Amino acid sequence: MRMSKQDKENNVVLPNKLNITHQIELNKAEEKISKQKAKRLFESGDINRMEIGSFKGLAQIHAYLFSDIYEFAGKLRDVNIAKGNFRFAPLMYLSQSLEHISAMPQQTFEQIIEKYVEMNIAHPFREGNGRATRIWLDLILKSEIKRVIDWNAVDKADYLSAMERSVVKDIEIKHLLKAALTEKINDRELFMKGIDISYYYEGYSEFRVEDL
Repeated sequence: MRMSKQDKENNVVLPNKLNITHQIELNKAEEKISKQKAKRLFESGDINRMEIGSFKGLAQIHAYLFSDIYEFAGKLRDVNIAKGNFRFAPLMYLSQSLEHISAMPQQTFEQIIEKYVEMNIAHPFREGNGRATRIWLDLILKSEIKRVIDWNAVDKADYLSAMERSVVKDIEIKHLLKAALTEKINDRELFMKGIDISYYYEGYSEFRVEDL
């Protein structure tokens, strides 16, 4: 998600290390820099050093992607946020919620997706939740069931609507993602294309990872 509902209404650009004050310019810089970091995450092998299935691991990924852009990278948000009419986990319950999610089982595909859905509802960061959490999800799948998702096989509209409905019922997102599972867990091209798709879901499509 880009900004909270409140920020959009107030036309607020998130404070950033680049001192950018225009949203379109910030979007481009954020996409370029964080995609470069995602590429490095894979090629350096740093991705294999992230903790699997915990909030700590997710925070490590988030910090890796966004620390050159935002001071809050890898840190819990300190405001309540919403998307449309949906409000993510209230700040006062966020830490407790993340402890619960970290402890959730992750032995089967169904358990892993249930954990992913709960982490999406928690939305622990100020910005960049979806992009970091999809990498986190693939790391759990890779570790536990030796599969990852081929995000190229997951239609944007289908994914976004299934995620929206997953708050109430997760059958649709489970079906959608299960159909896109692949055994190519260490495939470089699959990972890079997956990053581009993940960013496309959030409205970022100015750069291709392979061109950066």
